[in-house]
Amino acid sequence: MQAKLVQSGVLLAIASFAAYSWADAIIKGLGHGLSVYEMGVAYTAIALIPMLLTKPAGERVRDTFRFRHPLLMPAILVLRTTSSVSVTYAFTAIPLAEAYCIIFLIPVFITGLSVLLLKEEVRVERWLLIALSFAGVLLVVRPGFRALEFGHLAALVCACADAGATTLTRFVAREERRITLIIAPTICTFTFNLIMMLVTGFIMPTPWQLGMLLVLGLLCGVAYTLYVTAVATTQASRIAPMLYSQIAWALILGATFFHEIPDGLAIAGLVVIVAAGVGSVFVDGARGRFHAYAARRRGAVPEEGPVARPPEV
Repeated sequence: MQAKLVQSGVLLAIASFAAYSWADAIIKGLGHGLSVYEMGVAYTAIALIPMLLTKPAGERVRDTFRFRHPLLMPAILVLRTTSSVSVTYAFTAIPLAEAYCIIFLIPVFITGLSVLLLKEEVRVERWLLIALSFAGVLLVVRPGFRALEFGHLAALVCACADAGATTLTRFVAREERRITLIIAPTICTFTFNLIMMLVTGFIMPTPWQLGMLLVLGLLCGVAYTLYVTAVATTQASRIAPMLYSQIAWALILGATFFHEIPDGLAIAGLVVIVAAGVGSVFVDGARGRFHAYAARRRGAVPEEGPVARPPEV
């Protein structure tokens, strides 16, 4: 029974990341006719629906902005909004595979911030995997050998902002309400995009664009719901490697709809990034399972359970 739950959780995670990948492709397709802010308003508004429907029991929506950490939470909201807007722009400006390879540096930056801010100890094998991730990104982007665009910078800003928000969230997660951590960033992102859309000008979408915006929001909402369901039944360490299936989707969707064909060096870099990312998950997961096993032998902790940490839209 447990094996079936794990298998279904992994399949749900794969479906979730596939839905997110298709949503990213739609963002790229719409980016030539609509502003980043219009797309942000559309998908955050629609994606809020499943978030509200799956809010933790016993928590009230009106308490979303009643912060227990009045200094750190605003910083987290700013970083989450920055991450969301910058990644949307990155998808419209550079090939999907290149955007993903930079965004997948988020765990690297989180590790660095954990050492600097949380004083955590990182073992040698983790640093080696981080070095491999950087090498993979250099193979894909090749700064100095090809022109870098604002989209590359936007993807880097997204990775840094997301890593900063995740690190700060670890300070407040034990005291803050789950509804604050999950819904407040999306509401702030929606509000920022709405204000910027009104300031920079609103372009009336065509019927086709309007339909795609609806599909975009539904995909984000479905992807979120699938992910929440997956982490409710399966350990996060089993689900995390599935994130890198987005690289395959980026190659497929980029080649099919946008004529983005990476060269041999770029493909090699993507393989290195995926290998380093999956290796990092298994290194951390194996160590975590060992400590959990040792603690269980002492009767200190119960059986290892799933970790529910849904991604922000």
